[in-house]
Amino acid sequence: MFALTSGMQYYLYGKATDMRNSFDGLSGIVRNELDRNPLNGDVFIFLNLRRNLIKILHWERGGFALYYKRLEKGTIEIPELNSGSKSIQISWTTLMLMVEGISMRHLKRKSRYTATTENVPYLQ
Repeated sequence: MFALTSGMQYYLYGKATDMRNSFDGLSGIVRNELDRNPLNGDVFIFLNLRRNLIKILHWERGGFALYYKRLEKGTIEIPELNSGSKSIQISWTTLMLMVEGISMRHLKRKSRYTATTENVPYLQ
């Protein structure tokens, strides 16, 4: 079951990944290159060089889940990466746009209310 939600943290790995890597290889990349714990519930996204393959690694209660998709046509569009960073944090919405093949370059996000300490007194 696809159990990813908007409340999770998503990290897109910035380098092309060998898609022969599975649970152990991808969790090794998370530990050694991203300096993150793959067991903390965050979601890690990996793409191959041609960007037609995507793997998503996520720790669920009791074990890893690995989601894998191969595009038969086209490529997966990714957000811009900073030149020095090994990964970027993305939103659940961005991940869904990537997986569904929707271009992010022509979308405009509407402003939405965000609770902050200034506009919600009980958060102070």
